[in-house]
Amino acid sequence: MISLAGRDILHSWGKFIFTGVGLGLLIGVTLVMAGVYRGMVEDAKVLLDNSGADLWVVQKDTLGPYAESSSVYDDLWRGIAVLPGVARAANVTYLTMPVRKGDRDVRAMVTGIVAGGPGSPGWPPYLVAGRQITRGHYEAVADLATGFALGDRIQIRRQHYTVVGLTRRMVSSSGDPMVFIPLKGAQEAQFLKDNDAILMQRRRTAQNPTFAQPVPGLLDAVVATQTANNFVNAILVQVQDGHLPQDVAEPIRRWKRLQVYDRAQMEQILVGKLIATSARQIGMFLAILALVSAAVVAFIIYTLTMDKIREIAVLKLIGTRNRTIAALILQQAIALGVIGFVVGKITATFAAPMFPKYVLLMPFDSLTGFFAVLVICVLASLIAIRIALRVDPAEAIGG
Repeated sequence: MISLAGRDILHSWGKFIFTGVGLGLLIGVTLVMAGVYRGMVEDAKVLLDNSGADLWVVQKDTLGPYAESSSVYDDLWRGIAVLPGVARAANVTYLTMPVRKGDRDVRAMVTGIVAGGPGSPGWPPYLVAGRQITRGHYEAVADLATGFALGDRIQIRRQHYTVVGLTRRMVSSSGDPMVFIPLKGAQEAQFLKDNDAILMQRRRTAQNPTFAQPVPGLLDAVVATQTANNFVNAILVQVQDGHLPQDVAEPIRRWKRLQVYDRAQMEQILVGKLIATSARQIGMFLAILALVSAAVVAFIIYTLTMDKIREIAVLKLIGTRNRTIAALILQQAIALGVIGFVVGKITATFAAPMFPKYVLLMPFDSLTGFFAVLVICVLASLIAIRIALRVDPAEAIGG
């Protein structure tokens, strides 16, 4: 039996290969989009892993330091550190902002960490170059994605810091690289007002009718309170071995009147709430790309089938069964899909590192994508098969 699919591919291999490449680019984009979603989920998990925390203590009725604003007093950690089951407790601040180096701004998550050394909650767990922060001011550890190098001087608000260490894959849930600085400097960057704002606040406080007859020292106390930076975004807690995070969290909620999240709850917030909208958008793009891919395959298989109507009529005239003719067209569609998937997989693999956000290509997604491509090709070939089966054998001897 003549292989109509193989013969036609060899006869019009240029059209077939170029169509496969075009389909492969669509498949490559689809794989990258799936990888972007996987990368967003991985970034969220990496953020939680790098924090070194089992519990996140935040302002009551908030979703934590990563999903919304949270402010708690920086002396509350002492009362938490002595609770049963608590191994370590440390303050931390998170602020996503531009970090300036010379004339260039880099968007980064500035993280304020307390003194205590590696292993303390909030500290970067490892470095690829340099050393950890050893001074209480003016030193920083930066992720490689910032583009900073050892010895660089960077500016955060009004203060300058020297990069003394470099780390890798320390990112926020949105993929921004992290810069670690001492807690006091981070508190000033986030909570301390600038000089003009302080001066304006003093004038507004002095003109307030409540202070028409001010009590000696009261005005200064109010201004000092309004301009103080004794807040942090969260308290990171490490639980002792043999204790459950839920058991340690309950006394904090009850007696400290604070919100406490464990690892599973914080992951649900990051993945289920912050990434949910992006996931739906990516899902819509994947659906659109699948429809476009199906349309491309259907069009090219239809075109190739119409070009060989006479050959199909000859096959029917000599008694070839409809099942054989349908299998030949189906083979051609599957071959097109395999070529497209190979091209798409290669394209996605080489293009993924070029994206500004982390793209995670998982084998399971590739395997699922391969079978999805085969299904799309089978469905797209049904129109061509239907046309081929309706061909009149008399066309083989017609004019």
